[in-house]
Amino acid sequence: MIINTIGELIPVLQTAIGPVILISGIGLLLLTMTNRLGRTIDRARELLDEYEELSEAARSKIDREIVVLWRRAHYARNAILLASLTCLGAATLIILLFMTSLLHVDLPLLIESIFIISMLCLIAALVFFLLDVNLTLSALRIELEGHRKKS
Repeated sequence: MIINTIGELIPVLQTAIGPVILISGIGLLLLTMTNRLGRTIDRARELLDEYEELSEAARSKIDREIVVLWRRAHYARNAILLASLTCLGAATLIILLFMTSLLHVDLPLLIESIFIISMLCLIAALVFFLLDVNLTLSALRIELEGHRKKS
């Protein structure tokens, strides 16, 4: 059955606004996460470029920092993957909300399941994001140790 009037369409649009806002917010979160991943990779490349010219003690410090950067990159990648799955879930919700209205099919269990899975992905993405942020301090601590020894 087709929606004939704008009055019939408005409730469907109002219902779909929530997932649309979620997609917008996750997009900004993804931008932040991809920037962090890019900076992590750039920092690792910088360290590796100067690796050969360094003393054995300096190499040891860089090896420790590279291990932290590697873990950060994995956490960031997992956060990006999970945030992307959240967006895909929200987009699927929007389509399902419109299809249930257009086709007059009732799929509450499917819609609830997709919403819950999307929220679980978002929670996991934020956990990985926080792990990445905490590891940043570990890398900074290693770098500060090197500066203290020089002083």
